[in-house]
Amino acid sequence: MNHPTPEYTRELAAFLANLRPADLPANVMDRARYFLLDYLAVAIRGSQEPSAAAVQRMVVRVSAAGPATVIGTDLRTTPVLAALANGASAHGIEMDDTHSGGSIHLGAVMYSAALALAESRSAVPPDQFFTAVVAGYEAAARIAMALQPKEHYRLGFHPTATCGAFGASVTAANILGLTAEQTLAALGIAGSMAAGSMEFLADGAWTKRLHPGLAAQNGIQAAMLAAQGFTGPSRILEGRDGFLFSHSREPIPEVLTNGLGDSFEILQTAVKPHACCRYMQGPIDAILALVKQQDLQPDGIRKIEVAVLEAGWNIVAEPRAQKYHPENIVDAQFSMPFGVAVAVLDRAAGLDQFTMEKIQSREVRDLMGRVVLTKDQRLEEHFPREWPAHVSIELADGRRFEESVRYPKGDPQNPLTWEELTAKFVALAQAVLPADHCCRILDRVSNANPASVPALCGTAR
Repeated sequence: MNHPTPEYTRELAAFLANLRPADLPANVMDRARYFLLDYLAVAIRGSQEPSAAAVQRMVVRVSAAGPATVIGTDLRTTPVLAALANGASAHGIEMDDTHSGGSIHLGAVMYSAALALAESRSAVPPDQFFTAVVAGYEAAARIAMALQPKEHYRLGFHPTATCGAFGASVTAANILGLTAEQTLAALGIAGSMAAGSMEFLADGAWTKRLHPGLAAQNGIQAAMLAAQGFTGPSRILEGRDGFLFSHSREPIPEVLTNGLGDSFEILQTAVKPHACCRYMQGPIDAILALVKQQDLQPDGIRKIEVAVLEAGWNIVAEPRAQKYHPENIVDAQFSMPFGVAVAVLDRAAGLDQFTMEKIQSREVRDLMGRVVLTKDQRLEEHFPREWPAHVSIELADGRRFEESVRYPKGDPQNPLTWEELTAKFVALAQAVLPADHCCRILDRVSNANPASVPALCGTAR
């Protein structure tokens, strides 16, 4: 007896298109506001990076004025270009949120799309705005998990760019009020826009920073095309030549729809306290705990052993020559030895540590030479539900100290409190905007008024 083939894309589209604010528990709405504040922090500060400035200059050259704010500047442009620029800003300092199971940065994509669209429309109620964002998080995270992140990375793809385009199309479709059929078309269209290469790792190029912006831009365009009747393949995810089977050797399609509505993936998303790759966060937490608790001094350290998750090995541990000799800030953001060295030396791993001055420091280079990277199968047992870490520091006098981290700081199981997240926002945003603007942004986020926020994030007075 032949059984009908599951239509995972259609089921996912129908659920997300029909998602309403009343369907979302209070804790989900709370997390949506929480991640909005985190997004604004990293986008405002990231707008000052040279990579973001290059995108902003391009916007000036190709676009007339429009309704949407380019965060951190006095520019206003079209929604698609604002989404591109703001997504690039939000990812430029490597401090944006990460969904653990999908190994994907969600906020930099979904909020870039949602804010640009909301600002360009006459009235988007806060609850509709946040529902659209939650729907986009859900789509992108489930698609990333269905691929299996290790398999996707193995083929050279970056989930934030590829899966992010699908999520942004859902967020945009929800804000535009599209039907389930139109949302299905938007997903199908996004499938031909889902691209993003990990080759940036080879030479520290800026393209990874552009990926969330491209995904947000493409998602908006896909939804707008669907709104005009443009069609896309209805089985873009599970089809024979669809996204899952062309972008992973071992996809698990049923992950797309299993337990839809039982919980929401935004609750499984983590915040980054350190300015570097997600795979470096747990080991840095362990390093900081040891050096602070034991008051360890760099001169007394003989060796530092760090176990790295297998999924992150080719991202932060190999190729060895590059990881032990970073030449630019992108290299450093994806170098486990560098992250270890600055954490030991400065007892911090923020933006002040990921600089050219530190990269060129003889002291940092010397300590990197004492870092040994290993694999530990015990860390893999619960990955990607958990992103554990284990570090061992051996001193010149023979003493040895070890520290394990099950959930890095910022994980849902070890979260930054609202107060800690507010401190992160203030520290990053006040480097760009006046204190009174930062206070007004905090007030509007806490009072759930997101559509009015972007204008406060520009520099025009």
